[in-house]
Amino acid sequence: MKKINGLIFAQMIDLGARNLAKNAEKINSLNVFPVPDGDTGTNMNLSMTSGATETRANTVESIGKLGKSFSKGLLMGARGNSGVILSQLFRGLSQYIEDKDEIDAKEFAAAVQNGVTIAYKAVMKPVEGTILTVARESAEAGVKASETTDSVIAVMEAILDAAQKSLQNTPELLPILKEVGVVDSGGQGLVCVYQGFLAALKGEEIEGLSEVKTDIINMTFEDDHSSMDFMSPEDIVYGFCTEFTVRLEKDKKIFNEEKFREDLSKFGDSLLVIADNEYAKTHIHTERPGDVFNYGQQYGELIKIKSENMREQHREVLRKEEARKEVKKEKTKFANISVSMGSGLSELMKSLGANFIVEGGQTMNPSTEDMVKAIEAVNAENIYIFPNNKNIQLAAKQAAELVDENVYVVETKTAPQGVSALMVFNPELTPEENYNNMQSALNTIKTLEVTYAVRDTNIQGVEIKESQYMGILDGKIICANEDIKMSIKKLFEESIDGDSEILTMYLGEDSDEATTNFVQELIENDYPDVEIEVVESGQPVYPYVFGIE
Repeated sequence: MKKINGLIFAQMIDLGARNLAKNAEKINSLNVFPVPDGDTGTNMNLSMTSGATETRANTVESIGKLGKSFSKGLLMGARGNSGVILSQLFRGLSQYIEDKDEIDAKEFAAAVQNGVTIAYKAVMKPVEGTILTVARESAEAGVKASETTDSVIAVMEAILDAAQKSLQNTPELLPILKEVGVVDSGGQGLVCVYQGFLAALKGEEIEGLSEVKTDIINMTFEDDHSSMDFMSPEDIVYGFCTEFTVRLEKDKKIFNEEKFREDLSKFGDSLLVIADNEYAKTHIHTERPGDVFNYGQQYGELIKIKSENMREQHREVLRKEEARKEVKKEKTKFANISVSMGSGLSELMKSLGANFIVEGGQTMNPSTEDMVKAIEAVNAENIYIFPNNKNIQLAAKQAAELVDENVYVVETKTAPQGVSALMVFNPELTPEENYNNMQSALNTIKTLEVTYAVRDTNIQGVEIKESQYMGILDGKIICANEDIKMSIKKLFEESIDGDSEILTMYLGEDSDEATTNFVQELIENDYPDVEIEVVESGQPVYPYVFGIE
């Protein structure tokens, strides 16, 4: 195989996405921290699935156009840091091929390499021993292979082989991986995608997955009418977007795809034809839909037909745009968007000035598209986003780059940090002053979290057994104990000092009255100078979260 087009790339994407989905739970289990929110596999799966769904809905022969759809789906569906990096890898790949109908082995390798360049630029402080390393080293191998072979399959084999070797080496580059005894979860996800790519190119199957087939009957064409934004309906030369599928019959005119295309091109433009031994599916912009259908009937029975008046569609778009402009509300000066996990926490955020709540958190990171929709909904000139989770920050920053509004991503990693940052917002200050004050507020609060371990491990000098309650201080595991009360007590000993004034206790959905009473009595007796506040936040996974100021 010396060249690939959009149809082949669509199969690669489909099988890559399904292989990733099959292995999502395995990838989740590679999470370094033994907490029940290891979601790298889930995030990468949802991100890749979003890209694959977009390509299935817009499958075309042009690999450039197919790549554009894939990138769009991935970009908007990206969740978590791993999903955002994955979207950037294929965003760069798609940018390289955007003007091409098909690509050869050397172009494919260069496109993969361009994806790595774009992904590294998207991460403020790239860390080696992660998905970025696996992507970079495998891309370099692909480029090297393309210098001695013109086979796309051989280049993909080199990429996958290097990716697997790079993945196994990630513990040598990132000490925490070696300490826990796992490879990088994001890198493992990328390997799964590449396994699917290679299998699709070879026409092979991956165990446990159904056969990959091109479904010509249900395939839809991407129809980009964006150029019509700059013309009046009357300026459209060929006004009917026309599609049909013909079931090829032996007793009809003999089907020759090249002749079929040549004849149809006389009826209009934007012609696309996808065919196999049984069906031919056609898309064309024409002034005479009836003539197009009559031509197709020479080859067999038409089983699906469609013709839409693009001039009228465009008039309707213009009418809606005018109406939207008339009713569009005046933008407010400021708006705050906060990610929240738990109804009680959401209400607290709203009371402190959050104008829009994006539901999500540890076990379900919101996507880039979720963030973009929130930005559009608040309709403000200056917008602050509080991710309240380090794994949501990249998606928030990616959304900020996709919109025209002035968006600040406050780098909150926890809910207590989000609450602290919201409390210092002042509408009388400039946008930059508010942002700087919010960022500074993050240094004034400590976050304590309590959750249970999902497996045995030894990390950061702490021996942990499955089901023990772990005490986590600002992202570092401090202790593990069978008794949740003892883990909380140890956390307080490590975090409460002479400067501590207020402790806010966020009660998760798995909190219990006995433990809550224990905490209140412990603070009253051992830390009488510390004021305690209780919020029934309702977050899952973490029965107790504390903020100390």
